[in-house]
Amino acid sequence: MLKLVFLIALAFAPLAAAIAFLITYAEYARHFDDRKRVLARAFQMALITFAFFLTVPPLLIWLCLVVL
Repeated sequence: MLKLVFLIALAFAPLAAAIAFLITYAEYARHFDDRKRVLARAFQMALITFAFFLTVPPLLIWLCLVVL
């Protein structure tokens, strides 16, 4: 069960990171003129989103299995 959740997270984490990058880039591009800063912030948000979606769902499932 946990392996399946991890595989699903591994499949959808890059998608979530790409969407976070696009949204963050679009918003920061409207407010800042420095493209390098905008790209850095968008990439940072994409990495944070990737890490979140890769780690949190398996941890929650694991906690549910341990408690139940």
